[in-house]
Amino acid sequence: MGPDIFEHRFTCPCCGETVSVLLDLSVDGVQDYVEDCEVCCRPMRLTVGAEDGLLAGFEATPSD
Repeated sequence: MGPDIFEHRFTCPCCGETVSVLLDLSVDGVQDYVEDCEVCCRPMRLTVGAEDGLLAGFEATPSD
């Protein structure tokens, strides 16, 4: 993994299990995308904020 790739652990908003995703923090600003939970396979909407290669914000919500 490069220096701007970060493993982030969080609680899945669909099943409540702890899961992890790899985040690319090399681009400043907000990234918004859908990824399936590795436990329950339901889609989650991930909103990731990055600033100067650091995690500035993170939100996971069920994807409708």
